[in-house]
Amino acid sequence: MAHLAARSGYQDLVRRLNLSPQGAPPSDLLFEILKVLMNEKEAALVAQTPLRPFTVERAARAWRMKPAEAGKVLDELASRALLVDSEWHGRRTYVLPPPMAGFFEFSMMRLRGDVDQKLLARLYYEYITVEEDFIKALFTQGETQLGRTFVNEAVLTSENALHVLDYERASEVVKTASHRGVGLCYCRHKMAHAARACDAPLDICMTFNATAASLVRHGYARAVDVAEGLDLLAEARGRNLVQFGENIRDRPSFICNCCGCCCEAMIAQRRFGLLHPVHTTNFLPVVDARSCTGCGDCVAACPVGAIGLVSANDARLPKKKRARVDASICLGCGVCVGACRARSLSLASRPERVITPLDSVHRAVVMAIERGKLQNLVFDNQAFASHRALAAVLGVILRLPPLKQALASRQMKSRYLEALIARLRF
Repeated sequence: MAHLAARSGYQDLVRRLNLSPQGAPPSDLLFEILKVLMNEKEAALVAQTPLRPFTVERAARAWRMKPAEAGKVLDELASRALLVDSEWHGRRTYVLPPPMAGFFEFSMMRLRGDVDQKLLARLYYEYITVEEDFIKALFTQGETQLGRTFVNEAVLTSENALHVLDYERASEVVKTASHRGVGLCYCRHKMAHAARACDAPLDICMTFNATAASLVRHGYARAVDVAEGLDLLAEARGRNLVQFGENIRDRPSFICNCCGCCCEAMIAQRRFGLLHPVHTTNFLPVVDARSCTGCGDCVAACPVGAIGLVSANDARLPKKKRARVDASICLGCGVCVGACRARSLSLASRPERVITPLDSVHRAVVMAIERGKLQNLVFDNQAFASHRALAAVLGVILRLPPLKQALASRQMKSRYLEALIARLRF
């Protein structure tokens, strides 16, 4: 295998990526991608970064550099969107984002001449869509996933709206974000290089809060105000795009406006829908069999193939069709409801509410437990040295159901953690 002969900096970086709950399976294609994005020395340095946000001083110690020199390296990496930089209590911190949603996408969020984007697009397509190991690892392992679906707010009835919490509304994410940025849609930009892109809007990929601030600062996104952000959401809904965002309640970092043909999350849902790669909304579409004309508009609009036409069982009209929803793979996005001219579709609440993690720490801990990687978070260099970081991880564990707490103890192989959970459970 060619990747076994890759230079050690890239090998170390791949190992580092796979310490996180969202990893990247080793592949010749992955090594080729990393070589386009950074040189081998940079890869070796990035491989030494902690999983949690870190300071210049922390990087300087790991890299055995003076802080001023380390700061220059970090700023260079952040300027290319390989790291995300932000202010935390007046101090600049950095973090290595996952490949997805992270530095893979950031590399395609603007037109640039410092990397070969056509080559990157081909490599991404082959690594993610053709090989499939990455997309399976990203979207089908564990119960807790990277992203969730936002309901189409335009089709909510007044009764539906009573059951939609603020964090479940894409409009509320736009309104409450500290920063808002818009860049090129990574998925459609990638497909455009392969002449496979649809005609959906390209400049519509939305980021928020600290991630948006970093991407705007370095020119990978442009800042937008609340009004333009809401207009973009409305435009996306008008084009039957699904709003797919980070699977957390507090300060999500992105909302993508996804088509069924280019978007990797929608493609994964079509391929692996029964494994639930994307968290749904709390709604399901219901078909009014009496008024459904069988026109097929909803079938064409559904991005994941969750609606089909079946016989209407009408003895007078034996060829008549009507729509039928496959609840096992439906996202509950409501795109079909907006597309139905006969008004034969409506949204009804699912029997059980979908649970969304509180924040990125909560989601990372639960994903790590489900994927057997919790020890990587707790014994991350930065977390081990920081009582605050360790307390955040343990705090999430202590709020989990007993079964997941037991899994956490097993992964840690730690009598201390087991005793702490037993002592503080109540």
